[in-house]
Amino acid sequence: MRLHPGEPEAADWQVVSLLDVVQRLREASPGVTGRPRVIAIDGRGGAGKTTLAERFRRTVPASAVVHTDDVAWNHAYFDWGDVLAENVLEPVHRGAAVDFRPGAWIDHDRPGSITVASGAEVVWVEGTGVIRAELAAWFDAGVWVQGDLDEQEQLLAARDGDSPEQQEHVRNWLREELPFLRREAPWARATLIVAGPAHLPHDPETELVIAPPVSPR
Repeated sequence: MRLHPGEPEAADWQVVSLLDVVQRLREASPGVTGRPRVIAIDGRGGAGKTTLAERFRRTVPASAVVHTDDVAWNHAYFDWGDVLAENVLEPVHRGAAVDFRPGAWIDHDRPGSITVASGAEVVWVEGTGVIRAELAAWFDAGVWVQGDLDEQEQLLAARDGDSPEQQEHVRNWLREELPFLRREAPWARATLIVAGPAHLPHDPETELVIAPPVSPR
């Protein structure tokens, strides 16, 4: 398996139910009351973060998903932690609803907004770079999605194309992603690791393949 530089390969994989994974993430923050649990889902592009977040959302009906790509849209690859904290995580921690239009959305006339209804049980925040020291105090648990980079890059090419413009975007992204993730080591900060794609037989509708967090090399 080809992994991110500095990322150890997880071990002791096991197949568990989605419900069991949700329970483990809840148990990582037993003292949370009066507000939603806030859980980060991190991983490389093409790792399956968005799909995993949606599976969690369906498993916990009173929950919401926030995509950091929406926060970062036309803003920055990784320099968006303060925007996320101030406009999404802080009101969620107060138990308030979120209805946020980032400045770039306004400048570029992007319709809609980033929303979280009040009364949510869990808020899943997914995106590359979300498990970072800067935001650690805002999250009650975290998931790192580990997968083979060759497979993930093939998925990205199939999803986003391989035009010269896209290739330039990927090169610019990697110039920031590689040192950022190596510094932050989200795979070590996570509550657990999820295999993406999974290599053990399991029911993809109701089960996940997980492992304990791994320490940096």
